[in-house]
Order: sequence, then structure tokens, then C-alpha cells
Amino acid sequence: MTDDIPVIDIGPFRRGEAAAGATARAVEAACRDTGFFLVTGHGVSTEATDRLYMLARAFFDLPEDFKRAHGGGTDLMGGVAFAPLAQEALAATLGLKTPGDYKESLNFGPRLPGSAWPARPEGLREAFEAYFREMETLARVLRGVFCRAIGLAEDHFEPAFTQHKSALRVINYPEQTVDPLPGQMRAGVHTDYGFMTILRSEASSGGLQVQRRDGVWLDAPAIDGAFVVNIGDAFMRWTNDAWVSTPHRVANPPRDGGGSSRRQSIPFFLNPNADTLIACLPQFETPGHPARYAPITYADYIALKTKQAFAG
Repeated sequence: MTDDIPVIDIGPFRRGEAAAGATARAVEAACRDTGFFLVTGHGVSTEATDRLYMLARAFFDLPEDFKRAHGGGTDLMGGVAFAPLAQEALAATLGLKTPGDYKESLNFGPRLPGSAWPARPEGLREAFEAYFREMETLARVLRGVFCRAIGLAEDHFEPAFTQHKSALRVINYPEQTVDPLPGQMRAGVHTDYGFMTILRSEASSGGLQVQRRDGVWLDAPAIDGAFVVNIGDAFMRWTNDAWVSTPHRVANPPRDGGGSSRRQSIPFFLNPNADTLIACLPQFETPGHPARYAPITYADYIALKTKQAFAG
């Protein structure tokens, strides 16, 4: 439903063209209204995207005992982490109790702990690393767009991302051959904790849904070659809640939908350095609307969010 989740061409900004200002204004409106938008003109390598997609899919197709034998440790910085089906329940981060989400995932970050990479499929690690670099480049462009929209120097946020704690995840949503448990979804309702998320999604029954400010759930459009972008809780805090970190979920496919409902998505979670101070930007603070939050480092902020989410 593109009337509510806009599609924005960031090519003019990336190329330094005169229309870059219009791009920034469109992004600013989207961040205030829904916190979600799609981007085209991004310059991300199709080859890197397709290679990661196919190799991750090959991993998910391997026997369950092989998958569970890999990615369960934390002894290797920059290793891989595998989360099996229904291990994670994202709605718990909002204090909601549900069964585990009907998905499995592979997770990687150069500055995050994991396990040794599996020998199969060959090239999996290199595919993750290559796509991660593509996302770093796109994230840098988007930070510049955000800064232009706010009225900051376009490199304002760069010191906060010199040692960023970002994570790349490939998620497999298998066919649902049996009815899900009561309250179980492919991914329960949640918001993202960090600065922003860049998602490579695909069209399927049972897809990404975004909650509009009036509570209505929107189906996020799936446009070939576009990326879904949403801001996270930490960035919302930086803007004094003027830009919204929006609840979203992944719905179950209809039982009588016909055809394949298997789905695979690739989110990149952009997180700042652990010691980055998150404090209200002056542009979002006025006498009538003072800063709502005290400054806090990103590391302390994540610890606080986790404590809040799992209290009791």
C-alpha cells in the first residue's frame, strides 16, 4: 500500500544532484508519519544480494541436526549464529507473552560473537561479508539523507559508527504445514532497538505488516529491487520521539492461500558504537517540548531496553 508507506528514489542524493533536497524532504515526512519507507536508486549490488540469498537458502535446506551443530556458541568474534525454529519470540520485547516465532535465522556481525562458520554451503561467510559491506555503504548514504532532512552536517553521525555494532540476519520463514499455535506468528509485533533497519524482502503470502499511528496494520509493499527502511528506537530517542520507531510484525500466511508461502528476508540492523551518547538533538528540543530523555550511551540503552522487555 504505497500511499501510506512511500517509495523514495535516493539516487539523486547519492549522485549529488539538485533533486537531493526533495529526497531529504520525502524521507523526513516518512520518518514523522510512519517511520517506514522503501528506497530505490540505492546502488546495492544485485549479485551480492542474490548470492547471499541463495547460499543462506541452501543452508536452511540442510538437515536440522547439521544446522543446530553450527552457530550456537559465542567464542568467535565475527562468527555465525544460528537460531532454530521458534527459539525467538519478538513480542516479548514489548512485554507480550507468545509462543516462539515461526522462523529460523542466521546472524552475523564483524564485532559480534558467534561460532565457527560451517563448511557447507561453500562461500557462505564470504557472501555475508560482501553483503554487509554493501549495507554499510547504503547506511552511510541514508545517514547523510537523515542529516540533510534534520538540518545537520551530512557527516554529523559518522563518529558514532566507526566501530558500529551492526548485525546482518537472514531469516527463513518455512511453509506452515500445520496451524500455528494460538498467538504464534512468523514474527511477533516488535520495534527495532537500534538506529535503523534496512530490509531486503520478497513478495509472499504472510509478509511484513506495519502498524500505522492510528493502529491500522498495513501490508508493506514488496517491490523488486527496493529495500524497506525503518528507523529504530535509539534514533527515535535522538529525535525526541518526533520520528517514529513503528511496531511491525510478519503475518502468518492464509491457510487456503494456495502455492508456496515460504519466505526469506535479509534485515541489516544498523547500531552505533557501544560508547555513543544518545542525546536529544537541538533541532528537536524547544521550550514547549523539552528533551524527554536523559543522555545515555548506546550500550547502557540496550541494557535498559532488555531489562524493561524481560522484567518479571
